[in-house]
Amino acid sequence: MSRIRVAFYRGLGMRIGVRNRIEGGGRCRRLSQIRIGDWNAFTQGCWLWPQDTQSDKLRISIGNGNFFNRNLMIDACGLVEIGDHNMVGPDVYITDSNHSFGAGVSVRESPMDVGRVKIGNGCWIGAKAVILANVELGDACVVAAGAVVTKSVPAGAMVGGVPARLMLRNEPGQGFPR
Repeated sequence: MSRIRVAFYRGLGMRIGVRNRIEGGGRCRRLSQIRIGDWNAFTQGCWLWPQDTQSDKLRISIGNGNFFNRNLMIDACGLVEIGDHNMVGPDVYITDSNHSFGAGVSVRESPMDVGRVKIGNGCWIGAKAVILANVELGDACVVAAGAVVTKSVPAGAMVGGVPARLMLRNEPGQGFPR
């Protein structure tokens, strides 16, 4: 079924490379606004959700060799960029925008504050983590399970908590102590 799903998405305008696996239960919309490289795996229930407006703009860009566990949600009004060889745990939410609000104006009528998210290469994002607008994760980052990332994270760092804070910093390629 995955091959059929990939072919179907490609036929409807998604730019998608070779050897990708997309399991069922999720949804994608505005397929022309999504680009996916090669050798990625999306397990059960992954949602790729660009803003529901007509645009020639790319809103979700995913590199090569990534693994996305079940129930991923990428919500993109601006641009969400994900590099290569990342591992994303179950129930992760990534968004590049936020609702604005003010006195006397309902949230529903307020414009979105649109930003971007960039995730480097070789990152590990734990279960139920949330990555919010205007965050950049450097290469080889680790985001602990349940963390809410509100600020950019340098390469080789480990963050956790709500809001996420620096727990450990290594040079990329060194690995974390066990």
